[in-house]
Amino acid sequence: MIKIAIIGPESTGKSTLTKGLANYFQELYVPEYGRQYLEENGSQYEKSDLLKISKGMLGAEKTQAKNAQHFLFCDTDLIMMKVWYEVKYGQCHPFILGKLAENPYDYYLLCAPDLPWEADPLRENPNIREELYERYQRELEEYGVEYSIISGEEGRLKKAIEVIEKLK
Repeated sequence: MIKIAIIGPESTGKSTLTKGLANYFQELYVPEYGRQYLEENGSQYEKSDLLKISKGMLGAEKTQAKNAQHFLFCDTDLIMMKVWYEVKYGQCHPFILGKLAENPYDYYLLCAPDLPWEADPLRENPNIREELYERYQRELEEYGVEYSIISGEEGRLKKAIEVIEKLK
């Protein structure tokens, strides 16, 4: 089973892409756990909530991985959690850094911030999407993981499918 993380700044189509890939390949996916957590617990959060979100995300991935056949598509990942910690609180929790060192994902799709911003009560960073994108790309490079950039307002799913087909 190949575990694929779909990452990128807010409002770049990650959730739509994740669901589309799961549907196309008839595989399971892990929804964005942070969104679910904030919807259930309120949009005001503290540093300790990010650790709960990270652990919940990993638990959801582990549960879904038991039933995945060829692929498991994950809407967000630990790199996004690392950057979220750093942007919001200046440093990342050691738990996240330790889990990242284990390299829990086999491949990444990095969504470019070239889609129009869609406001949402849980979104926080409409003005730094390009900066976040560059940070995610630097993190991918520093961790030495394989990834592809998914960009363009049209055909994102088709591009992602073409990338995933090559991983079989």
